[in-house]
Amino acid sequence: MSLLKGSWGSSSRRSVSDDWISALPREKSEAFDIIVANWESLYAMMSVSLDDSLSLRARGELVCARQQVAMTADLFERVSASLISFCDAAVRHSRHLRSFPSVHPLNTDFFRGNIGQNAASWNGILHRVLFSDSSRFRHKVRILSDTLRRLDVEFHRAAKAISRESHPAETWDILDCVHYDLNTCLRENEVLLKSFLRALPAQHLGPFAGEMGVPLPSAGFSSQTRLFGASA
Repeated sequence: MSLLKGSWGSSSRRSVSDDWISALPREKSEAFDIIVANWESLYAMMSVSLDDSLSLRARGELVCARQQVAMTADLFERVSASLISFCDAAVRHSRHLRSFPSVHPLNTDFFRGNIGQNAASWNGILHRVLFSDSSRFRHKVRILSDTLRRLDVEFHRAAKAISRESHPAETWDILDCVHYDLNTCLRENEVLLKSFLRALPAQHLGPFAGEMGVPLPSAGFSSQTRLFGASA
């Protein structure tokens, strides 16, 4: 799936793509790598747990499957909370930006469920009526944050229903659908994070990275320590 292409004008398309493919300065690149590695690690754990739940259900081990789903819901919350943390921090620290990165609106085709598709549709409308990069950036980040919160609620609601012995069979399909849309939000966050770091003045990198649980190399600890700290 490509989150860098859209139908909103060639200049914007080139700018977003350039932000993604161009290398970041060293400290910003290390912060990006650590934050994304943490997101990917949390997401992988949640995905494996969900796969285990579905496998247990397929084998008819329903009690174990329901127990596994409860664990998956906790892991889902950890992923969404980490992504929301970036969205909220990006809005707060956006006041330091001298220029804002261009963004593409969310694409409804990249979401399966109503929550994600409705959010993408609304973001598309706002993208048309907001002409400044600052407004487009902030609104997209806020919509992503709200979408992640709603997806977490939806996943927990479905998991709670599954914990009961009697529930509609399609409840399991909800888990898979929400999992897919979380992945879309994760990829969007990665693109936004890199663009945001590129625009963030160097003197404000430390406070932002600290909020994200990523002390900078100048704090004097190794890459391995930073990775463990980021995923704690």
